[in-house]
Amino acid sequence: MFKKTRHIEKRMSQRGISQAMVDLVLRYGEEGRAGRVFLNRKSVSQLLRDYRELMRILDKGGLEVVVEGESLITAYNHHGRGRA
Repeated sequence: MFKKTRHIEKRMSQRGISQAMVDLVLRYGEEGRAGRVFLNRKSVSQLLRDYRELMRILDKGGLEVVVEGESLITAYNHHGRGRA
């Protein structure tokens, strides 16, 4: 958890940057030089593609993949707790 300075609070306000936006950059961004973290158009485009796939998984109720060592054995829709 980071402590916000008055400087960042002022700049966020001036530039229309929300705390949620900053949180997303910190969560999904790439580390740059000198302590910078960034999320560029290319990265956001990939996240949006991932989001669409996540929505498809959500529509299925979840997804399970069975892994053994280095092998992917099978995949199926998640049926909740108690079923394996």
